[in-house]
Amino acid sequence: MNNFNWHTMSIDEILKRLESSFYGISNDEAKSRLLKYGPNKLVEMQKRSPLMMFLDQFKDFMILVLIGAAIISGFIGELSDTIAIIVIIVINGVIGFVQEYRAEKAMDALKKMAAYTAGVIREGVHSEVAASELVPGDIVVLEAGRIVPADIRLIEVVNLKVEEAALTGESVPVEKHVDILEDKLLPPGDRKNMAFKGTIVTYGRGKGVVVATGLDTELGKIASMLQAEEGLKTPLQRRLAVFGKKLAIAVLIICVIVFGFGVLRGEPILLMLLTAISLAVAAIPEALPAVVTISLALGAKKLVKLNALIRKLPAVETLGSVTYICSDKTGTLTLNRMTVEEVFIDDTLIKVSDLKNRELSGASERLFMTALALSNDAQTDANGNAMGDPTETALYNLAREFSFDKKELERGYPRISEIPFDSHRKCMTTFHRWEDGYISFTKGAMDVLIEKSINILTPGGLEPIDIERLQSVNKNMAEEGLRVLCIAFKKWQTIPDDFTPEYVETGLTILGLVGMMDPPREEAKDAVYMCKNAGIVPVMITGDHQLTAKTIARRIGILDEDSDSVITGSQLDSLTLEEFEKRVEDIRVYARVAPEQKLKIVKALQDKGHIVAMTGDGVNDAPALKRADIGVAMGITGTDVSKEAAHMVLLDDNFATIVRAVKEGRKIYDNIRKFIRYLLTTNSGEIWTLFLAPVVGLPIPLLPIHILWINLVTDGLPALALSMEPAEGDVMKRPPRKPKESIFAHGLGFHAVWVGLLMGVIVLLTQYWSIKTGHTHWQTMVFTVLCLTQLGHVLAIRSEKTSLFKMGLFSNKYLFGAVLLTFFLQMATIYIPTLNRIFKIEPLTFNELIVTLILSSLVFFAVEIEKFIKRHRG
Repeated sequence: MNNFNWHTMSIDEILKRLESSFYGISNDEAKSRLLKYGPNKLVEMQKRSPLMMFLDQFKDFMILVLIGAAIISGFIGELSDTIAIIVIIVINGVIGFVQEYRAEKAMDALKKMAAYTAGVIREGVHSEVAASELVPGDIVVLEAGRIVPADIRLIEVVNLKVEEAALTGESVPVEKHVDILEDKLLPPGDRKNMAFKGTIVTYGRGKGVVVATGLDTELGKIASMLQAEEGLKTPLQRRLAVFGKKLAIAVLIICVIVFGFGVLRGEPILLMLLTAISLAVAAIPEALPAVVTISLALGAKKLVKLNALIRKLPAVETLGSVTYICSDKTGTLTLNRMTVEEVFIDDTLIKVSDLKNRELSGASERLFMTALALSNDAQTDANGNAMGDPTETALYNLAREFSFDKKELERGYPRISEIPFDSHRKCMTTFHRWEDGYISFTKGAMDVLIEKSINILTPGGLEPIDIERLQSVNKNMAEEGLRVLCIAFKKWQTIPDDFTPEYVETGLTILGLVGMMDPPREEAKDAVYMCKNAGIVPVMITGDHQLTAKTIARRIGILDEDSDSVITGSQLDSLTLEEFEKRVEDIRVYARVAPEQKLKIVKALQDKGHIVAMTGDGVNDAPALKRADIGVAMGITGTDVSKEAAHMVLLDDNFATIVRAVKEGRKIYDNIRKFIRYLLTTNSGEIWTLFLAPVVGLPIPLLPIHILWINLVTDGLPALALSMEPAEGDVMKRPPRKPKESIFAHGLGFHAVWVGLLMGVIVLLTQYWSIKTGHTHWQTMVFTVLCLTQLGHVLAIRSEKTSLFKMGLFSNKYLFGAVLLTFFLQMATIYIPTLNRIFKIEPLTFNELIVTLILSSLVFFAVEIEKFIKRHRG
């Protein structure tokens, strides 16, 4: 039933097509149709069981490699290493399972939005039925405060207004009518003769015929998209997967070569087998998933303090890769609160900010503010906040700012009667006692009130209306994206007998105009500037009108003053995918878009190779939030659906929080790179040592237990402490990483090779010298040099360019403590007799220890020289 353009059809035509009438369908027919169309529910597709969801966490290539490493460790008798690896794997699996399981709650949140009961007319009788039992053809009764239970074509309205912000992004309740709309391509927000499932009736009443239920509704379409959209792997996950595969293949080849060389040199086959297996275990970065997870978890903990709640851990790092932020306007970049920006009184157009700097002493100004205070239905809650229609609360708040309090004024000028707003008259009137008589205040569309008025109040008194002047002012205000209302009045000696609009709303005097909009957040402009400075392109995507969207975008800096990179939803529909992808990188503002189009925009940017963040708060944003590389939902105004679909939730609904999160994300990725640089270099050093020793004719320098010990202590605390490294100074002054950038970019891979080779050479020179000079403790010296060399290296790589001497040892106390602890553990293996026997080494003499410490420091100074060269190259 959802394929018809119901908004373009007459009521009679719709009722005929649905085989219904104003009296509704029969109960028997309702039962029959319920079997045909199914219940009015958001039916879920088949889900994976929690067990399968948990097992899926172990399909990652790196995890499979670690499982293999655990088996190998058990095979060679290193049960402690096996247990440690298994614990790491299980912890990562549990974390991933919990995050994924929570994400599945998005569908439950959508279900909660559905109305549980609905007022329906069947066989001419009004009754309440479960919303799930509604069928196409049912006549539904709508009243203020109720949730619309299905997609409905309206057939009768009385001042009906519906809040559709969660579905369309509109910040103002939409006034509904029953007239035919000609345009078949209208987005949901412009189908004003329709009411959609999950939206809320805020004012008035109405009736309508159900045209779509369940997954056929606009809300249902979003639910379908949400289930169909697969979340993409994060940039970090993609990079680590590639890294893991390459490393595993390289390690396998090297281990075979080491084993082969050793056997050819006459080493015992069993010893070489154990050595090759130990090298494989050491070279596989079993600590990598743990350190990455802990780094992300620590980042997430810090971000909570910055008002950003992370729902999916990899999102912390993804923020650092973002190249585009597609932001919803309403409630994200704006306050989601209608505010009067400009007024036209006393023949002068003035901004409210300027109006506050002057005293309202003129009679016309005071009467204008009195009209704003009295001629609306806004009220205050217990905290003094205005409640009611957004337009009326805007007028109420402006009057209150200038000390025109509605409650106080009503004591002197009580309301006698009123003529409510309706869509045909486009105005409303309130009638009050006034000094020695009565007064009526009328507000509405300017073109309507001009026809009903005879003059205008100016500082010089009543004057004829200059229609061209008023139209020019109205046009200027509208071009600024303002919603314009005209305010008029009329004085009466007595209460009129004929209280009809035709009689009361004539012969009016215009007081002035007000221009309103949902203004941008104060901090949004700075946040947008910082995004641009960090190489991130901010884009506005909204269901609001083009003019309003363009105005807001210019005010906060998304759109340059001379730029017109704006496109509407209907224009977007007219473009082929190829045409759109040619333009997508140049467009900065999308207006009047539907949920499917938001998803299309995100996909198009991703197809162009961008890492896309999507912010939003409504149901309409959920599919795009889930599809985006990182979805950012609003914590205060956001719907449960958007929060569950998102990777991150802004607890303060503040766009500027994203910028702080981006900085944290970049810092975390930098620190993960530092760990990988450290890990690869240490493993490279071990591999070079074991690979080159038989090549140059030296005995195997290390026993399997030595390799596993170095692997344990160096891949442990020092590596973890690197995740606590503070952000570098230029972290928000450089462009985002290229989406396809390798982990080995910017010289990381080359560094790992040459520094690892340097470690290997130093270790082998130590071995050669100690054997040549008759030192019986040569293996202990080799073991210690290789271990301590790696500690010097971890201190040197805290920054890619800044010297440790400038940073200071104590700027990362965790790393300094980890290095000290590892040093003392290594000394314990040398000087505690029990450990000597376990590790098959002997205590070093004082002179041997000094030589060992000097040789171990060479790598530190070599890396400092490398950074010195980088700094002077710029």
